[in-house]
Amino acid sequence: MSVTREAAPPTPADTGPAPERFGFAAAAVVVILCGLTLFLGFLNKDRCTGPEFDPWGRSTPNYEERNKGDVCYSDIQHLWIGRDIDRHVFPYVDGGITEQGALVGGTVEYPVLTGVLIWLGAIFADTDAEFLLFSSILMIPFGIGAAYMLGKLSRWRALIWAIGPPIVLYAFHNWDLPVVASAVAAVYVMARGWGRTPRTFQQRAVVASVFLGIGFAFKLYPAVFVLPLALMALTGGEDGRELPADRKYDWVAASRVALAAIVTAILVNLPFALVGFEGWRASFTFQQLRNVDITTNSIWFWGLRPFMSDEALQSISDVASPLTMLLSFALACWLGWRRFQRTGTYPWVQVSGAMLCGFLLLHKVHSPQYTLWLVPMFVLIRVHWGWVAAYFTADLAMGIGIFRWYYAIQFGHPSGIYDGLSAQAVVIGVWGRAALLAALFFVFIKSEVTFDVAKYLPGKDRHRKEKAPSPV
Repeated sequence: MSVTREAAPPTPADTGPAPERFGFAAAAVVVILCGLTLFLGFLNKDRCTGPEFDPWGRSTPNYEERNKGDVCYSDIQHLWIGRDIDRHVFPYVDGGITEQGALVGGTVEYPVLTGVLIWLGAIFADTDAEFLLFSSILMIPFGIGAAYMLGKLSRWRALIWAIGPPIVLYAFHNWDLPVVASAVAAVYVMARGWGRTPRTFQQRAVVASVFLGIGFAFKLYPAVFVLPLALMALTGGEDGRELPADRKYDWVAASRVALAAIVTAILVNLPFALVGFEGWRASFTFQQLRNVDITTNSIWFWGLRPFMSDEALQSISDVASPLTMLLSFALACWLGWRRFQRTGTYPWVQVSGAMLCGFLLLHKVHSPQYTLWLVPMFVLIRVHWGWVAAYFTADLAMGIGIFRWYYAIQFGHPSGIYDGLSAQAVVIGVWGRAALLAALFFVFIKSEVTFDVAKYLPGKDRHRKEKAPSPV
């Protein structure tokens, strides 16, 4: 049974000049606003530092009480002690992991580029406050760079990123701005190429895949975007215009995309694996061994823990979490393929957004700052503003409630679901985010992107002809 591809609907780029671009002044406004929001994000975390410091450079007095009660906790500040960061040890080289799962010798629980970033932020630091400051300075360009690229792609919709509450809450909660910038850069390269200079689709796809490989070396999640990008290359890009003559699929282009990400990830990781294999491997082992507990904020803890022992919870989640994530990835790619059969273009950004939803929903760890990963998808994919508002509301409940709840538990205050707002906010946050992620999985697949690739293509490529239906 043959399936016909519907012709892609005409766009302004098909019949007239390219739409007006997002100019320098507009981009500058987005960048400046993002810079101000990042500054507020730093001030939010800096509330936990000082005013005095103990011999190890830890803020006093009452650091543990303040970081939870005042909702200014940051992994950056907290990990100053316990990972040899305060001793300025270069990560991974002499590190490892104990039988009890404790990292030693400078190894951190993050991929290698994040480890190097952590080391750079600590070089001139003697206290956790200085470490937070220097780390923030290193990451600010990544946050601003993401704002600029999103603005050039999606115009004023980039304000969702630039002035959104997640920047204030999480920009300096952990080291996530670089990986977000890497993922956004991949979309930027695919959409805009190299300014007005003609470049083939395959060249842009390979460079985008390199950015995803770099992102993998900061945090792991951009790796999942390589598959939909390869599927787009396989099907010939937008409207199949990049397919070789008389070919149904371009396996060479798809292979190049996959290899570009793999080779990039290997080249970045290989020096660390060669110099200190045990320390390098320990960062991955740590994540594999991490238990599902009260700190993971995942549906596995909240959904299964009331009904089973901790041992059973770990056994089930260790299998069910990766299995269901892989199934969600497969479903997203299949739904994207069905859309390709109807429209002639594989929706790699929308599929990537859906896969990210599956990752966030089904992974056994859902740290608060992971919201930063999702925000660019709200910019790049045209979803109704209600989805954005709903997710930010659930996230605020989670981001604030979780630390107030930890404070109540740790310091002996009533912490039951009927004892106060903090536990209730956590429940709203966990299940509110879960429901929204499950819905957004399908919403993203069905939606359009907020940028038009054609308007960035030079010359004759800017005026696309409508593609006639063809058998698949």
